Amino acid sequence: MTGRLSRRQRTRVIRGTQYAVLVVAALVMALVADWSSIHKAFFDVEVAQEQFPEIVTTALLNTVIYTLMGFGFGLSLGLVLALMRLSQVPPYRWIAVAFIEFFRGVPALLVFIALGFGVPLAFQVSINRYATVMLALGLVGAAYIAETLRAGIQAVPKGQMEAARSLGMSPSRAMLSIVIPQAFRIVLPPLTNELILLTKDSSLVYLLGLSLSQYELTKFGRDALNQNRSMTPILIAGLLYLVITLPLGHLVRRLEARTAKAR
Repeated sequence: MTGRLSRRQRTRVIRGTQYAVLVVAALVMALVADWSSIHKAFFDVEVAQEQFPEIVTTALLNTVIYTLMGFGFGLSLGLVLALMRLSQVPPYRWIAVAFIEFFRGVPALLVFIALGFGVPLAFQVSINRYATVMLALGLVGAAYIAETLRAGIQAVPKGQMEAARSLGMSPSRAMLSIVIPQAFRIVLPPLTNELILLTKDSSLVYLLGLSLSQYELTKFGRDALNQNRSMTPILIAGLLYLVITLPLGHLVRRLEARTAKAR
């Protein structure tokens, strides 16, 4: 019995073994890897210098513009859908549910292809590239935002609506001035997460055949990869995506902590 390890001792042994395996794996990789080839493929300074400033002034800026356009449209449409989803009128609920289930179920890639090529071919119309991006990102984003806002509205205590009605407010005025502002405070973290997802989905814009002035980060990095035969442009594009998403992720954590503290 004296030779058996306690639970705490077994935990320490298992954890120490895991650390040892990780250290050995890291040493093996460091010794086996061809660092000169890795440096040439991923960290070519000359190739990196060629990407600036265009990758920032054009690709990064367009990525931000596409994301904000899609999020703005998706937020507006999502709020309308959330209210329709909660409506007492059955046809409104049916329309909202059908829209949400459809656009949550189909890939964003398919929506881009439909709006970028299918609609113009079927109806013989020309849609501006920026309008196409806004619609594609917004329609997909609206389906998720609508459910987020619906949950936020339902999370507001019913007493808030009853108190507003007792003061003589109409149901619509109480909803707009009392319930919806509180719902937005509740759902700010998931809404920020949706903004991050739309930032990454904006990479699908490359399907539309953009001009150089319309390139976003993924398209810019892909073309630079083909020209230079180096992964460096892709790495730079990825780092610039992080410049957008990491601050948003930090904002989400702060909002979640503030919301939890308030509750």
